[in-house]
Amino acid sequence: MREWASGIRLSGFMVIMLSLVILGAWVLVPTLGTYIDQRQKIAALEVSVKVSADEIKALEQERDRWDDPAYITTQARERLYYVKPGEVVYLVDNDLDPASLPQEQTAVSKELKETPADWMPQLLRTVAGAGLAQTASEAR
Repeated sequence: MREWASGIRLSGFMVIMLSLVILGAWVLVPTLGTYIDQRQKIAALEVSVKVSADEIKALEQERDRWDDPAYITTQARERLYYVKPGEVVYLVDNDLDPASLPQEQTAVSKELKETPADWMPQLLRTVAGAGLAQTASEAR
């Protein structure tokens, strides 16, 4: 190791050039990092602008649909249950497929059971599940 190190001869010019290279790297590395970070932010903002443009286009199409009288009539019938004079409307309360309804009902016990679980998260899951359910599900 000592023989290898003694074989290196450094001139003044070589020391100056090496120090300039180190100084250049020390100056450029943070600048390069800033550049890469800004390019990533620009790319994310471009994606955000594209998503916003797509949403604007969809909202404009929705607005254009509302200019059509047939669409307004359809929406009034579906959402608000409006009917034309003389029409008979039948509302079905339980329009679920019988296959999706629970088939077996367990008997209600007369005993009280204490559950070791925390009740608040369970309550929130139950309320959220009931509000977002597409079909009836068996009680747990």
